[in-house]
Amino acid sequence: MRERIWAPLPLLLLSLLLPPLWGGPPDSPRRELELEPGPLQPFDLLYASGAAAYYSGDYEQAVRDLEAALRSHRRLREIRTRCARHCAARHPLALPGEGPGAELPLFRSLLGRARCYHSCETQRLGGPASRHRVSEDVRSDFQRRVPYNYLQRAYIKLNQLEKAMEAAHTFFVANPEHMEMQQNIENYRATAGVEALQLVDREAKPHMESYNAGVKHYEADDFEMAIRHFEQALREYFVEDIECRTLCEGPQRFEEYEYLGYKAGLYEAIADHYMQVLVCQHECVRELATRPGRLSPIENFLPLHYDYLQFAYYRVGEYVKALECAKAYLLCHPDDEDVLDNVDYYESLLDDSIDPASIEAREDLTMFVKRHKLESELIKSAAEGLGFSYTEPNYWIRYGGRQDENRVPSGVNVEGAEVHGLSMGKKLSPKIDRDLREGGPLLYENITFVYNSEQLNGTQRVLLDNVLSEEQCRELHSVASGIMLVGDGYRGKTSPHTPNEKFEGATVLKALKSGYEGRVPLKSARLFYDISEKARRIVESYFMLNSTLYFSYTHMVCRTALSGQQDRRNDLSHPIHADNCLLDPEANECWKEPPAYTFRDYSALLYMNDDFEGGEFIFTEMDAKTVTASIKPKCGRMISFSSGGENPHGVKAVTKGKRCAVALWFTLDPLYRELERIQADEVIAILDQEQQGKHELNINPKDEL
Repeated sequence: MRERIWAPLPLLLLSLLLPPLWGGPPDSPRRELELEPGPLQPFDLLYASGAAAYYSGDYEQAVRDLEAALRSHRRLREIRTRCARHCAARHPLALPGEGPGAELPLFRSLLGRARCYHSCETQRLGGPASRHRVSEDVRSDFQRRVPYNYLQRAYIKLNQLEKAMEAAHTFFVANPEHMEMQQNIENYRATAGVEALQLVDREAKPHMESYNAGVKHYEADDFEMAIRHFEQALREYFVEDIECRTLCEGPQRFEEYEYLGYKAGLYEAIADHYMQVLVCQHECVRELATRPGRLSPIENFLPLHYDYLQFAYYRVGEYVKALECAKAYLLCHPDDEDVLDNVDYYESLLDDSIDPASIEAREDLTMFVKRHKLESELIKSAAEGLGFSYTEPNYWIRYGGRQDENRVPSGVNVEGAEVHGLSMGKKLSPKIDRDLREGGPLLYENITFVYNSEQLNGTQRVLLDNVLSEEQCRELHSVASGIMLVGDGYRGKTSPHTPNEKFEGATVLKALKSGYEGRVPLKSARLFYDISEKARRIVESYFMLNSTLYFSYTHMVCRTALSGQQDRRNDLSHPIHADNCLLDPEANECWKEPPAYTFRDYSALLYMNDDFEGGEFIFTEMDAKTVTASIKPKCGRMISFSSGGENPHGVKAVTKGKRCAVALWFTLDPLYRELERIQADEVIAILDQEQQGKHELNINPKDEL
């Protein structure tokens, strides 16, 4: 299989990686950032400095550093894009020929492009590019727009309401499940008397601004202006697509895919790198989503341009263009009956001199979809040859569409056309692929049943008390104080969900190792292991599961309210989410796809204390706003539930003290068993053997005789 792939691979890769010549002018004018004197400062250092200033209460310095970090981040992207396109134009890749040394022109052009890019970057950055390499955590924070969360709080402290509102809205656009931020915005608007339409998204891409303007004119029946803005949005979209794909042409590191565990040769190394670039470019369709930060297939709005345009062109009498746009839309949604009817109707309106079959789908989307399909086929083919796993998402799933009544019914004339509504269809609640049962035995004495699913206003939920005794809670607290690390389980982040709390954690394996090494009592460390196993057995029994429930992740976590950070606070300790899918409150959907932990089936939280303020566990509807149940933690209380979109949940702010719990996630798939749990099982086996050996040695010599 591998021999089949190498020959066509460079040619196919290069044809895909060359900048496209369609979809808008590549050199469309773009607004440049105002240059600051001296070398460009690394945005991660500015971000860290701004966060530190915020926590120290120096809000003016925090604003300066955070704003500088955002400018540096934008400038870095612009420099990398311009350098990549400049060097691609100066050093076009030479396709390999045949015979000895046929690949040398390709390598020469690659080296020339690399030298050009390195020189361009160094010159424009004012120093080596290595200064601007950042961690995955920082990259993730900027993708999720976390700096704007700090900014809105800092601006409020400085009484700059308008800027706080802009920062809050910018953050919320990428984090629509963050209901406290939504409440903040509502409070700011009420104070300032600002309408929702006046809110500013500081990270809005040009194509989205034009698209939104097109929708506004379309809804006002100003179809000529709508066409102008939608066409502008498409040009800008394709420019943004080129920029996104260009930024992929650098060092790649994807944890989801292990391409080659070795470098068997030069061609393998080149193919390995370019396949990573290709996957990155292939997924630019996600990067240009309607709502940043969301990964669900509904979010890609490119086909909707053509859906709006097909009717707008029809209304201004340009039937050929209407037909082109309708056929373009069908490239992504070939089974849309309404648009299929519209195609038939538009064809009936054409002049007799025009053959309907000669009218094809718009070239821009035709080329875009053709490239997308070719990339998909190449990635799947290479996956088999290079030995990595790749699952192609469905980028074009249709949910709803234009929310208007502008469907042209087939078989009617223009003058007498009666307009009917689109069939929108109600989205059903998430379904679970197994029988739903509950009410099985609790297995242990003294455990108190509190509420079932019906009483908790949901599905597959149970609340129990006395799973732990007061003595066991105190013992677990003692273990926690001896082994927990700040940021453990959260990639080292001190405040992963809110800047107002500190998070500490420890795994069961770490507890056992600490006990084995004598840093905490071994008996207490083992209690962590034993009570998590107890919880697993209870969940498996109560929900009457027909197969074994395995540990997916076990984590003891404490969250502490930070002093001086609780004034005017109305955020959550943990935003509303689901445990095995990406919650999308606006679409009333939960997308079961990476980076969600899609293999998780059940979750449980076992609480260790109640001497704190706030910190209630809450269930909500899928809108992430409507609370359906609220649970106050206390020693020995356990809440358990299925992990899907049927159970969105979060944690209210801890405003005083420290809240501790054992968090447990389970899976029915043994392939996703927690590795540390397996290792912990081995440690327990060793300890049991040692204990048994000591018992056997503790024999009276007289008894032996």
